[in-house]
Amino acid sequence: MKILKWVGLVLVFLALMLGIFLYSQSESKPVVNQTPEADKLAQDMLTALNKPAWDSLKFLKWEFMGGHKYMWDQQNNQAIISWGDSKVHMNLDDQSGKAFENGSEVSGEKKSKLLTTAWSYWCNDSFWMFAPFKIFDPNTKRTIVNENNQKRLMVSYSGGGVTPGDSYLWLLDQDNIPTAYKMWVKIIPVGGMEVSWEGWKTLPGGAKIATSHKSVAFSFDMKDVEEGNSWEDFGLSNPAF
Repeated sequence: MKILKWVGLVLVFLALMLGIFLYSQSESKPVVNQTPEADKLAQDMLTALNKPAWDSLKFLKWEFMGGHKYMWDQQNNQAIISWGDSKVHMNLDDQSGKAFENGSEVSGEKKSKLLTTAWSYWCNDSFWMFAPFKIFDPNTKRTIVNENNQKRLMVSYSGGGVTPGDSYLWLLDQDNIPTAYKMWVKIIPVGGMEVSWEGWKTLPGGAKIATSHKSVAFSFDMKDVEEGNSWEDFGLSNPAF
């Protein structure tokens, strides 16, 4: 018991030291103005990632950390979201759908909670999957930040998802491929935390997506990333939504 107590104290101490270190690295969000130059840089980034190929993509499958699994019908904006013993078939336009637990469909309050959880997971996890393609979403503003003699692209979201008000400063290489972004987001108290965008993969249709992210506080990889043309490509008949 004494050993477990000391292990617990060490873990708490290490977590505290990490928190102090991260807080010391916190940056204030740059004050910038929206310019046409920012939209030009944003378009250059999308060109580098083959946005037309992304727009024509039909189905995408992947697994996020924590065992959150997704199969997404982009053209109809519907998804199957599963984690643990729970599964949701969701129409992403209005967050309606069906919910299942241990293979059985549920209703009432249980269904409502699963739909809410699935939507929260989707908003976070899908952003990590394809945030570069969301820089012209409704309620976004793009600005230029000059940092270390480099032009960075700041994208701010005033609406959408479950945490509107977040901002991301994209760092691009010489080919306008993202290498990282810095975050100013509500759920992380450290401003300007930098997270890499790497492990770039070109899907069969031609769109480029990042499959790995690293920071001083965490790292994770996207698993089982696959493009498809139908539900059948993922071993499913057309599910009901």
